[in-house]
This record gives sequence, C-alpha cells and structure tokens, in this order.
Amino acid sequence: NLMKEKIAEVDEMKDILIEKADKLDHLLKHVAKLLATNTNYATMISAPQYKRNKLKFIQLSRVEENQLLVVVMLEGNMIKNRLIEVDERVSEDEVAKLNILINTFLQGLNLQEINMELIQRMKVQAEGYGQIIGHIIDAIAVVIQEEDDLEIYTSGTTNLLKYPELGDREKASELLYMMEEKKALSELIVDQEDSGEENKNPIQIYIGSESPVSTMKDCSIVTATYELEEGVQGTIGIIGPKRMDYKKVVGNLQTMMNQLDDIFKKK
Repeated sequence: NLMKEKIAEVDEMKDILIEKADKLDHLLKHVAKLLATNTNYATMISAPQYKRNKLKFIQLSRVEENQLLVVVMLEGNMIKNRLIEVDERVSEDEVAKLNILINTFLQGLNLQEINMELIQRMKVQAEGYGQIIGHIIDAIAVVIQEEDDLEIYTSGTTNLLKYPELGDREKASELLYMMEEKKALSELIVDQEDSGEENKNPIQIYIGSESPVSTMKDCSIVTATYELEEGVQGTIGIIGPKRMDYKKVVGNLQTMMNQLDDIFKKK
C-alpha cells in the first residue's frame, strides 16, 4: 500500500512539472508581447534562474530497455534532465521502485550532502541495481553543476525600425541580429544581475554608451528584475532609442512587476 501511494505521488509530481513549465513559458511570452505593444519598443524577458542546488524531486522514466531519462527538479522548481545508458534491462515496475528509493534518500539534499556512505546505503537497498544507482548519482551531479541555458523571449523587434536613428541598414541589421541571436542579451542580463546586487535597485537604465552591449550604443535600455519566489529571479528589458519615453517605460515595468508578484503569489 505504501508503494502504491508513493507511485501515485511520483506520477502527480511528474504531471505538475509538465504543467508548470508550459504555463510559465506561455506567461513570459505574453509579458514580452504585452510590453512591446504598450511601449512601442522592443522587449525581452528571461526565464527565471535559481542559484541554489537542493534536490526537490527526481523522476526516472524508461526510454528504452537499457536507457533511462533522469529528470531533476531543484529548489525553486528549476528542471533539468539527462539521458543515461544502463547495462541491465530495467522493467517499468523496477523503475517505479528506483524512483521511490532515490527520492526517499535524496529529497532535500544538495550535492555536498550526497556522500559515499549514503550512496552505499542506497546501493544496498537497490539490491541488484547498485550500478544503476551509481549512474543516476553521476547524472544528478552533472545536471546540478552544469551551466543553465538561459531562455530569453523577445517581442517587438521591428518596432526599433520605426525610429530614424536606428533605421539605417547597418544599425538595423546589427540590432535585428542581436535580438535574434540573443547572446548579447545574455550579457545584458548578467550585468543587470550584478548591478542589482550592488545598487539594491530592481530597475536599471542604460543610455547609449552606458550599455554593456556594444551593438546597443545607439539605444537606451531599461531593465527590471522580477522574482518568482525567494532566490528565483529573471530580467525584463525594454530597448528603444535614446529619446525613449523613460517615464512611460519605467511605469510599464513597475506595473508589470507588480502584476507578476500577484501571479506568483508573493504578496
């Protein structure tokens, strides 16, 4: 009976993972589009990032007889995954039992707390699947330590072409490439995070050459930090000409941050 209850709990958590990821993705795209429409500038928003690494939930799924997908949810509901090859053939029932075992031992721990003694106890409990436990632990260690691929959503890029100072062919080409390629936007987000920590100010304004991104030297950028929950943050940015309506832009960002706070039930 305990096994059945635990399996039902694992299945429910798996459904929640999928639903939360889809809803957040849709929400962030909507925020970017709404801000672009309201301001008539280009906008961007990054998916939330989490710096801590405690394990909240681990889900194993069988892909092939000798292949498992390890899905890891970290504190802050950050989700990562890794495919592993195993030597033994593993049935669905055995995968369910392994799911219960690894969550019983590892939930709430960080990487430093997963020591050799704990791993050995898990292998004993796993009976004939000690080697698979080793592969799973290795996969968890990799996904916790790997760098996150920062997801950035953009909207209103063509709005920039409406302003004569940004509309000539060379400048327009650079800006469109930057918004599409997004590497430069990642640098901007890192700078926003660093500036926010130093100044304790959730909104930053970069005018022309103040921008950390060289291709934006003819633009102004206003960025803000939103918080999904404690320690889980993302960046919203509005990009336009240096003569942008700063009061309107800052007002829109503050309103959006308040709305996101309400959505994420921070208040």
